[in-house]
Amino acid sequence: MTAQLAPELAQRRRRGMPLSERSFLTFLLLPGLVLLCAVVLYPLIRSLASAFFDESLLYPGQTFVGFDNIAHAVANDFARLVWQTLVFTVGATVGPFAVGLALALVLNQAFPGQRFLRGAFLIPWLIPGVVVSFLWAWIFDGNYGVVNGLLLNLGLIDSPVAWLFDTDAARGALIVAKTWNSFPWVMVMLLAGLQTVPQELHEAAAIDGAGTVRRFFAVTWPHISGVAGLVLLLEFIWNFQHFDTIFVMTGGGPAGTTSTFATAVYDTAFKGYDLGQAGAIGLLWMLLLTVLVVVYVTFSERDARKAER
Repeated sequence: MTAQLAPELAQRRRRGMPLSERSFLTFLLLPGLVLLCAVVLYPLIRSLASAFFDESLLYPGQTFVGFDNIAHAVANDFARLVWQTLVFTVGATVGPFAVGLALALVLNQAFPGQRFLRGAFLIPWLIPGVVVSFLWAWIFDGNYGVVNGLLLNLGLIDSPVAWLFDTDAARGALIVAKTWNSFPWVMVMLLAGLQTVPQELHEAAAIDGAGTVRRFFAVTWPHISGVAGLVLLLEFIWNFQHFDTIFVMTGGGPAGTTSTFATAVYDTAFKGYDLGQAGAIGLLWMLLLTVLVVVYVTFSERDARKAER
């Protein structure tokens, strides 16, 4: 009897045993992995694979063409797209960083209304990007925009200017809109870094006769340079793949002079109906982004090693 009950008791014990740590972690990760594969990996691989096929939205089927689409993308508008993407990316990275750093330095000081301003300056960051884009498209509108109205009242211009239909003005408008939307998070990150700077160092530098500018470069900047570097890298990566502001405000115009990789992929796929060419542009775009991500990871690991020391 005892020999017959032994397997049953052992099975009951196994059923009642709690999940191991590895099994529990696998159970938690499984839904996320399924979503990652279904929503991100499969569409990404499918889109990049279309770069090697002649595929259109107008007719079914696909024909393998090898590297023809990629060669055509490189020979056609690749250099122009790289330049225009870099112009927007650099401007939309430097602008928010400069504004965010200036505000972080101010808000790191104690003065009446400091806490209120810290919260108020976050408002542009909380507004959805599409809403921000429509707002600034209205501000720069050539017929009834706020900018033209203000400049006309001040007598600085004689007639309304079509800001979004001039290449340089349109680029500037895009950078201004993106700066207004992005500077709050830069400000928050740098403000957090400023909180770690020991006040004793500032006091010692002031006693030695160092002015405000000298104290910034000798005391403040060395302590926040790591955070600043990560912020710049992340902003650069995000702006390199930015879409909504450009699409809403200019649509890549005038005459494609503000088009970037993001808008070029959209236009080629859904206006030109050429999925193969869109996939080729997307593949080249992803390769450039991969370089930026490698730089970001390398920078992060270097900072982590410094922190451990």
